Amino acid sequence: MTGPEQWGTPEGQAIINLLWDPPPAPRRGPRQRLTLDQVVEAGMAVAARSVDALSMRKVAQELGVGTMSLYTYVPGRDELFELMIDRAWGERALPDRNLPWRAQAEFHAHEAWRMYREHPWLISSNLWRMPLGPHVLDVQEDLYRVVSLTGLDAATVVRTAGLIESHVFGAARAEITDTSVATRTGVSQDDYYSARAGFWGTHFREDRFPTMARLWHAGGFDAENPVGDWEFGLGLILDGIERLTAGRAG
Repeated sequence: MTGPEQWGTPEGQAIINLLWDPPPAPRRGPRQRLTLDQVVEAGMAVAARSVDALSMRKVAQELGVGTMSLYTYVPGRDELFELMIDRAWGERALPDRNLPWRAQAEFHAHEAWRMYREHPWLISSNLWRMPLGPHVLDVQEDLYRVVSLTGLDAATVVRTAGLIESHVFGAARAEITDTSVATRTGVSQDDYYSARAGFWGTHFREDRFPTMARLWHAGGFDAENPVGDWEFGLGLILDGIERLTAGRAG
């Protein structure tokens, strides 16, 4: 795609330039006190404590500089957040290409899980508006390659890769949010439901909720909500992909 109409807006092109071709430090004139990398790292440090507190002012305080000086490096908070996301995705390793496609897909999912656990602020990102950065696209390119090994058509490959990423993102978001609430309030998930135990004897009726009652008596709710639950869901997704592949091959 070429031509002026393909360049988007000046604001959009500005973040693309920062992601792909950040300006080098000037060789002449006053030496700049900071680098773009330092600004991004400071933003990640602020977000690690509280992504809601992420602002140009907070990042400037982290660096010990004036807020206005940051605009020399990045246009604003939203553009900085895109750079932070791409930096975090750059920490994801890629699978061994000699492994079967399913093992490679599982590797991708576990790397995504590790990334979210190490950078919880990423749950505030938008999977439908990911930065067009080199690290994000490198990971997405490889995941598309892995799913393409199934022989599925192009549209199904794209949807399937998105489903894998969305599943891990959703599971990580649920765990990170619950952990954050427990830390903020001092009330664990068990404490939360224990405090509301009176509900079962006053408002829960088996004739209204017969399926839940049956599952309860059968021990369906006895298990806690282990971290491995997200892997259970991943297994169902990959099983479905294998059946879909086999069905189309047949």
